[in-house]
Amino acid sequence: MTPPASPTSSAASVRRTRGALARRTRTALSGVTALVAVTALTAAPATPAVAEPIQNPAQPSSATLPLGDADLLETRTTTTLATGVTLTRIVRGTDPAPADQINTTTRGPWVVNVLTIDPRKAKGELKATYGPDLAKVEKTTDLVRAAGAVAGVNASFFTFTASALYPGDPVGLGIFDGKLLSEPLTDPNEANLVIDAKRNKAVMGHLRWTGAVRNPKTGATLPLEFVNHPPVIPAACATLPEQTSCTVPGDITLFTPEFAATTPAGAGIEVVLDKRGCIERVAATRGTALTAGQTSLQATGSDANALLAMVSHTCLRTDLAVSDESGEKVALRKGLYGVTGRYRLTANGEIVVPAGTGSFFARNPRTIAGTSRDGKITLATIDGRQTTSVGTTMDETAAVAKALGLHNAINLDGGGSTAMAVNGALVSHPSGAGGAERAVGDAIVYVDR
Repeated sequence: MTPPASPTSSAASVRRTRGALARRTRTALSGVTALVAVTALTAAPATPAVAEPIQNPAQPSSATLPLGDADLLETRTTTTLATGVTLTRIVRGTDPAPADQINTTTRGPWVVNVLTIDPRKAKGELKATYGPDLAKVEKTTDLVRAAGAVAGVNASFFTFTASALYPGDPVGLGIFDGKLLSEPLTDPNEANLVIDAKRNKAVMGHLRWTGAVRNPKTGATLPLEFVNHPPVIPAACATLPEQTSCTVPGDITLFTPEFAATTPAGAGIEVVLDKRGCIERVAATRGTALTAGQTSLQATGSDANALLAMVSHTCLRTDLAVSDESGEKVALRKGLYGVTGRYRLTANGEIVVPAGTGSFFARNPRTIAGTSRDGKITLATIDGRQTTSVGTTMDETAAVAKALGLHNAINLDGGGSTAMAVNGALVSHPSGAGGAERAVGDAIVYVDR
């Protein structure tokens, strides 16, 4: 699997190539920081949201961000958005950067927006949302409005321009209200943020998964390669009219109604199951509409015959399991949400971002998610690629996360995807032409009660 060329959603290259690699990389991860559980949001009676400036220091202090020269002026303005929820806008540096020095200047400026949720006071919950269906893209502002949220930021890396049909397809983990709608990659650089709104916990690290379809009567079992991701047709069988004549292994993928209006069309077979897992229909080609409660299994290559041999007049059982890096099972229950980032920034208070070169590690707009030692949850955006805010390298991003007090933090999708919205309006300034906001795959939003 190849790393993305930049921290934008062009990380699609990761997802597009994983079909060919998945069968060779299903081994367990090792050498990655274990998941860290922290207190998240607490439930309480609803109160109206209040926007109120509470401080506006205009001088540098010992708490300034470790960006650029030490003599830069830094200002911070904090606004209360709801009980236990604040927005702090940090501006470091005063003069616009020369356009040809954005990647090198030590004078900034930098504009950072920091959304902080104190679970001891907050009355709502943090969760992830993806809009009408998983395969579409929506602007962060639209996702915040549709969720009735106070605020939110863009979240996962997603397929983006690599797929005209399914641009919102997450590149890695996607858990929404207890449903695994996209499986984590085996790439150890994937970094996951998992939010349990019911139990008020948040974790960071890298989840693992296993998936299989089983015939309870015969005991026959086949592994799943993907969840809600188009199966790959083996190159040697790409021109065959029917995949059942292919002798090269392909993929078996589980699809749910959340994916799109129809499942991916193409060569292969598709088996549609009802809510009990009993077979409703079998098709010799792929592509169908699923109703609520239905799922489907698509198979390509010689896996098409293997699946057909399993489905004769019976019901099938689809097993999905998720675990943390210690092997502990993560229960897929209502109220659990998970999104995918790339690279840990801090772990247990220490900077852990790896060394790297290329555009991904250079200065770019960034979106950060993290937790403080006392359980506060922070979502932050750093504007970039602009003379009014130059952005941060991966090293600078990790330094910012630590300076913000994030004991554990990950790097979410960035570049042109970076956006923060409050009450449905942008407070960050996207790097698109004229500040245009990019449509993204999903978002993390805070909904007050």
